[in-house]
Amino acid sequence: MDHALNAAALPPGVTYVRDVLSSEEEQVITDKLDAATWSNVLKRRVQHFGYIYDYKARTVSAEAYLGALPAWLGDLADRLLISGHVSALPDQVIANEYLPGQGISAHVDCVPCFGQSIASISLLSPCEMIFRERGGSRSLAVTLHPRSCIVLTGAGRYDWTHEIPARKSDIVDGAKAQRGRRISLTFRKVTPPAVSTMAAL
Repeated sequence: MDHALNAAALPPGVTYVRDVLSSEEEQVITDKLDAATWSNVLKRRVQHFGYIYDYKARTVSAEAYLGALPAWLGDLADRLLISGHVSALPDQVIANEYLPGQGISAHVDCVPCFGQSIASISLLSPCEMIFRERGGSRSLAVTLHPRSCIVLTGAGRYDWTHEIPARKSDIVDGAKAQRGRRISLTFRKVTPPAVSTMAAL
């Protein structure tokens, strides 16, 4: 993994890396997801692997275990660990589909549910992610390009929220760009028992 973004443009503990996948890998992954069943439990479509995250209870329980990650996701989890981007091998993945105009509200990934490293790989279309310092006034915007990976650790994991504004276009490399279909793969390590009372997604 290379082509890392200047750390000064990111919250502390956040790493952004371009081109962690080839375009061929991106297409294979997209095809595998589309050959499976998307859930409409949220306003956006999702798929869970490893464990199901209960959005209403904000928890991951032992009963939510689906089995080991499929080989194609397990290989990506291994690559994230070997590259040093995550501190423990991920065993849970959520695939989120975002159509133009869809986003996700400001949140911190469930603290008691998941470990110290959160890694998200973007597919298909760029979009902007906004970080906001909890209890502060600072905010930072990062463009997530297709085949890139953003990793949250430390303060970036716990002390900053992150969100994707619900809109149909972003400014990408200085020019207005219409959003297309985007898929994110978020890799996390479950730490059960994990019952959250915090506002988390």
